[in-house]
Amino acid sequence: MGVNAVDLQVNAIDKVIKNAIEVMESSKYQIFEICDAARQEFGNLEKELVEILEQTTQTILKVDQLEVDYRKARVRLTEVSRDFQRFTENDIKVAYELATKMQLELTIQREKEAQLKNRRDELKLRIRNLERSIERAEVLGSQMNVVLEYLSGDLNQVTRILESAKNRQLLGLKIILAQEEERKRIAREIHDGPAQSMANIVLRTEIAERMIGKQEFDMVRVELGDLKSQVRTGLEEIRKIIFNLRPMALDDLGLIPTLRKYVQDYEEKTKIRTRFEMIGKEARLPSAMEVAIYRLVQEAFTNALKHANASFISLEITFQLHMVKISIQDNGVGFKAEKLELPTAAGTHYGLIGMRERVELLEGRMEIFSEPGSGTKITMLIPISGDNRKE
Repeated sequence: MGVNAVDLQVNAIDKVIKNAIEVMESSKYQIFEICDAARQEFGNLEKELVEILEQTTQTILKVDQLEVDYRKARVRLTEVSRDFQRFTENDIKVAYELATKMQLELTIQREKEAQLKNRRDELKLRIRNLERSIERAEVLGSQMNVVLEYLSGDLNQVTRILESAKNRQLLGLKIILAQEEERKRIAREIHDGPAQSMANIVLRTEIAERMIGKQEFDMVRVELGDLKSQVRTGLEEIRKIIFNLRPMALDDLGLIPTLRKYVQDYEEKTKIRTRFEMIGKEARLPSAMEVAIYRLVQEAFTNALKHANASFISLEITFQLHMVKISIQDNGVGFKAEKLELPTAAGTHYGLIGMRERVELLEGRMEIFSEPGSGTKITMLIPISGDNRKE
């Protein structure tokens, strides 16, 4: 290819890319504005939900107290109505008016409680839907940022990209997208877990403070017990998030004990029966390889939970002289394995395709055996050299 031809090609690509950048920049800002407006609405709805929850709690307490007072008023009315010698007509009138007043107030507060609960449920639904919309907008925005990052790069490298770096470019794109998705997953876990728990703890603390002011110590004791339970739950959720970010047991104990604990925790959490078996002589592998294998197993188990509707899943790891064989099998609904090879499979089997690509990065290979109604079996063969073993 001559120099002039290369220059013409670079100029043409440069023009196309600049036009694409302008369009995408405009679209990106529109998505940002939509996302920002959605976040503001999300914040307002969350504030309203906190207020509604507090009002609901107070109303429930009031209804409970009114029910007690109403029962007492009815008992009093019955007493004065039966004993005409001890109680005058005015006593009966006062007792009757008090019982009627209590009944009316109780009816009003019950109606208020029902309305508050309906509003609470409506807000929770709107918040969930808005959260999904924000999540989709953020994903779209991050994907556009990644593409813009590539398009805005050094255009003097275009000819080299055209000739030799297409695959590396695609791989880099996937890595960046995977990093963005992981950040969003962590943010969602913190928002849905510890953040919600902490907000609820603050609310319950305020309720307990008010009860102390009213000297309702028995109810305070119950609230504090609930608070203690919520703090423990929140702490456990934080520990799980930290463990998922980087299982420290991998460095301390190695791959097999860490996987054994993961499988046990998976069974306790999901109620899906599991079996774990190791064959051969266990060997320590490089840290990066152990993390990669752990993530592959984690992804396979997560896919089974999300899509397979399985009641049993097994993991078998075989250490050979120059190979690690990982076999994961479930008794779920299965699917047509050959569909993974079709271009449209990326949308429906993204997890499995990502696993295959990661196995190939380790210079290994992955085979999937599945049929509708017959479960799924995934076999991964990952080569290890003698230098990689750390026995």
